Amino acid sequence: MGAGWRALRRRILTPNVSATRLDVRGFQEKDPAARELLETVGRMFLAGYAHAAEARRPADAETALEQIPVRFRGFAYEGAAMAFTVRDRLPLGGGDHLAGLLAGRGDAHIYMAYIGIGWAMARLPRFRWPSADRLDPLLRWLVLDGYGFHQAYFKTARYVHAQHVERDFPWPAGDRSGYALRAIDQGIGRGMWFVGGTDARRVAAMIGGFAEHRRADLFAGAGLAATYAGGADEEELRAFRELAGEHGPQVAQGSAFAAEARLRAGLVVPHTELATRVFCGLEPAKAAQITIDTRPDGPVHGELPAFEVWRRRIADELVTLGRY
Repeated sequence: MGAGWRALRRRILTPNVSATRLDVRGFQEKDPAARELLETVGRMFLAGYAHAAEARRPADAETALEQIPVRFRGFAYEGAAMAFTVRDRLPLGGGDHLAGLLAGRGDAHIYMAYIGIGWAMARLPRFRWPSADRLDPLLRWLVLDGYGFHQAYFKTARYVHAQHVERDFPWPAGDRSGYALRAIDQGIGRGMWFVGGTDARRVAAMIGGFAEHRRADLFAGAGLAATYAGGADEEELRAFRELAGEHGPQVAQGSAFAAEARLRAGLVVPHTELATRVFCGLEPAKAAQITIDTRPDGPVHGELPAFEVWRRRIADELVTLGRY
């Protein structure tokens, strides 16, 4: 396949960058700095998507992805995973590009890559969705986090303001735990950090408008986004932690997840350190270590998926340490 066709494929498959502008999305604009941050995240996501859409093979995309600034590189890999999933699932996609990404440097960004798969699912017809059986049984719930984020970001009126709940969600096939809706809510909460323009009080107020049984997952997602994407100063983060109330341990759990995602990829930046100190009472490395130490190393018995058991272990450990 020639370079001309690959460039055309990039133009055809890549969404327009205008879709990442806060005014187009109708998101809260807290201040110019927050707007620039969130719009840059969107641009870097699309840059990663475009590199993957044009690449002949995943290794060809890696060179460009590694040139993305450290703060935004994880978002670029997320976009690349979305693009490779779309390519794999479309007719004549030509191979297993996502597996190639994860076999290379994308492995360091596996959390963000799985989220990118969820973005792709939100854009693909259901009969083209990837099988969950081919994904890590523990991390596959992050795919639904990505799906939820996409819906909050692009279908904000329905999923955030109208608080839509999916019915009989069909993925992963055969799952009887009902956990899919909770994983989607974790992504919606993460998306709400963007919808609220990183305005901590605004985001907390939006979450407070949801049904009580949904708030823990929404706060966890927002805590993850506040730590991974940033955009709030120390006073705002402390206010968010306070406003979370009884859901403080879930905010801390999301923050620890974000710390592990950035640390694993070598992308720790100052706002990560600030957020984990506020939410977890720990430096990023120690917060990330808790996620590593509590990670299930095999099947978990009971009604809850291993992923939720993992999340609860993290939150409980932070409570035990008095760190939230």
